[in-house]
Amino acid sequence: MTKIRGKRGRLRPALWLALGGALLTGLKAQNFTQIRPSPQQAAWQDLEFGVILHFGPNTFLNQEWGNGTASPRVFNPRRFDPGQWMRAIRAAGAKYVIFVAKHHDGFCLWPTAQTDYSVKSSPFEHGHGDVVGAVERAARKYGLKFGLYLSPWDRHDPRYQNSAAYDRLYEAEMTELITRYGPLAEWWLDGAGSAGHVYNFPAYLHLLREYQPNTLVFADVNFMKWGDIRWVGNEGGIAPRDNWDVIDRTGYLRWRPAECDTPLHRRQWFWHPHDGATLKTLPELLATYERTVGRGCQLMLGVAPDAEGRLPRRDAQRLRQFGAALRRIYGHNLAPTAERVISSAGGQPRLAADNDAATFWMPRPGVYAVDLELRFRRPVTFDRAVTMEWLNRGQEIERYEIQAEAGPRSQSGGGWRTLARGTSIGHKRINRFARTTATRVRLRIQEAAGRPAIREFQLYDGQGAP
Repeated sequence: MTKIRGKRGRLRPALWLALGGALLTGLKAQNFTQIRPSPQQAAWQDLEFGVILHFGPNTFLNQEWGNGTASPRVFNPRRFDPGQWMRAIRAAGAKYVIFVAKHHDGFCLWPTAQTDYSVKSSPFEHGHGDVVGAVERAARKYGLKFGLYLSPWDRHDPRYQNSAAYDRLYEAEMTELITRYGPLAEWWLDGAGSAGHVYNFPAYLHLLREYQPNTLVFADVNFMKWGDIRWVGNEGGIAPRDNWDVIDRTGYLRWRPAECDTPLHRRQWFWHPHDGATLKTLPELLATYERTVGRGCQLMLGVAPDAEGRLPRRDAQRLRQFGAALRRIYGHNLAPTAERVISSAGGQPRLAADNDAATFWMPRPGVYAVDLELRFRRPVTFDRAVTMEWLNRGQEIERYEIQAEAGPRSQSGGGWRTLARGTSIGHKRINRFARTTATRVRLRIQEAAGRPAIREFQLYDGQGAP
């Protein structure tokens, strides 16, 4: 059995945890460093960037929140083309999409048997359309994983006034969605507008696990204790600089990485006419990427088709520009060109600089503070570093620095200049600094709760990026 060292130096047995983490068998108390991601969570974190799609009656009524009274007749996209959405989304670099199957207005975008307030009562495809099905097929066609959001809040159905009756309705709608549209990467939930209403969330999750055991649940920790993914706490696309994947929910520790949802248009999740001024600029999107993915979190970008059923041209173009900029900035990793990759702590340090996130380097047992150094034959110029932990072992690193040799070395190790320092690394940490030219660069892990495991230590030169 593998051993790890806790924060106080005591060795304890580590167990592979079930989905989302669990109490460690045979231990009197949980320890943050002993919580591990499930295989599903680790795979989800590797996706890094997703899109959530809002589309429905609000699209046709120039509003964000419907009150459930809009006629189904308003929903009639005449040039409906989810393939066009997916091409732009894929060009942006996203790996998965979440589709809002029912928003707070209660209008269902699939032909549900549970209510007439759905696409079957609309002019769309003469009442025979299935928007959820079409979006799901388009996502998979273009290589994107697919997930769903079914709003718990329903402002249309009178059964919402009775918690038990509404639970039965929600579970029936949920059953249709989780049995008709293939494997789901994520089930997205929020608590908007639901103050005072009691939901049977344990029953919802039990139902999901029965039909979709590998699907991860996103929810705010304040209203769902048992989720697999947590809301970061704002819609600005800003993760904390110190970001830890294990959270303490009233004494219950759980691996629950953060997802940062933010719209492509400022403060708008649905499409609105004449909203070009709200479209975020490319520099804004790149800054959002660094403050989310670059702080070990997931970026969830809100994208909205228009009333024709297509992404507006300017939105699609901005998504393509975003993806092109990311590829330009992070397309050429300088680390693999290092002549030598060394560490006095043994292992195979080259695995941390091989541009392959499927490999990782660890120092020899018992080493928790360690340097990883890249030595180049010729000087390289760079302005950012990307560091990734191997999270299958948990999040171990607690303090680090990135340094470059800026002058002649002395016996005391002088000549090194600190470019960046921080605490958490997690899935991915992007550190930006002044453009630097050096032949020696090192990652200094100054403090760790256990043996650190580095998937990648990468260097990039983003000069010329917007």
